[in-house]
Amino acid sequence: MGELGISVYPSRASVADNIAYIEKAASYGYTRIFTSLLGLTPDMTDLLDQYKQVIMRGNELGMKTILDINPELFEQLGTSYTDLRLFSEMGAWGLRLDLGFTGAEEAQMTHNPYGLKIELNMSRGQHYIDLIMDFGVNRDNLIGSHNFYPQRFTGLGRDYFAETSMQYRRYGLRTAAFVNAPSGSFGPWPVSDGLVSMEDHRNLPIATQVQELRFNGLVDDVLIADAFADDTDLQAAAEAFNRTMVGLRIVEEPLVSKVSKQVLYDQPQMYRGDRSDYVLRSTQTRVKYKAEDFPAFNTVDVTRGDVIIDNNDYGQYKGELQIALRDLPNDGRINVVGHIHPEDMALLSLIQPWHGFTLEPAEKL
Repeated sequence: MGELGISVYPSRASVADNIAYIEKAASYGYTRIFTSLLGLTPDMTDLLDQYKQVIMRGNELGMKTILDINPELFEQLGTSYTDLRLFSEMGAWGLRLDLGFTGAEEAQMTHNPYGLKIELNMSRGQHYIDLIMDFGVNRDNLIGSHNFYPQRFTGLGRDYFAETSMQYRRYGLRTAAFVNAPSGSFGPWPVSDGLVSMEDHRNLPIATQVQELRFNGLVDDVLIADAFADDTDLQAAAEAFNRTMVGLRIVEEPLVSKVSKQVLYDQPQMYRGDRSDYVLRSTQTRVKYKAEDFPAFNTVDVTRGDVIIDNNDYGQYKGELQIALRDLPNDGRINVVGHIHPEDMALLSLIQPWHGFTLEPAEKL
């Protein structure tokens, strides 16, 4: 099972505020912390004690902290990649290499005597991970995470995200990615248009972002990149992460009947295994509601993402729930009762045949 995490930035907020945020996140079940040393200048090394205080409080709560660093920081901090004692003494769980070395150094770091995890920058791509593996790593100490991108339109596309994630999946390594909390207000840098790994997530609700990462099979852990997420976002992310099946928000058509709402919401749905290119079928509803009345209602032509229920004129199919995967004509036997919320459309492709899923009124997710 993956883990859920937050980010804190001791160089931009007080120790007390960061600790309060960590304590709040821990109460919702968060177990990972990301923080960055990249903005640490030579005149700011006195901040290391503040980082240590924050990390140690996280450790007391069972939360593991990764420090984001690059090769230049080793010299600045008076240490090297061969001596990671400083970071162990700070209480860190591991180091994330925003910029790496040549491959040999990263491999050597995984053999450190402190058991520190070495987290690679998955977004780098190329054959970076293959090169490192060639030098003989300690796999127990090697993990990966994607970047996050503060500037609008610079985040990763879905195809590249999948391609680079699979490079790490093939080696069986633990992976992570970042989402944005709409309530968050800052990250490690002055400019922030939201902090996401995938660009398409930038303006989405946090629950939708988390669900996609939870169910696309590409990463294990999900971390909120910006601070400080409020209770609403912390809870929504936790609930989304702990789901066992995809949940889609439905924007209902006006005047949908009571029985149609029961078909939508009163039981989990099941994607029929013999799939169609045109509709996702949840056929058990026609069994459960066989005796109910489904008069013709809103029999307009169907567009992708429409939620439809076959009406009385469809004989034995009456009461079957479907989701349109393509635009379809309507001969009057299909009731269009709602539409997947536009923000949740990307989740539709994550539902696999024979998998369960839930539908929920848009205002409740």
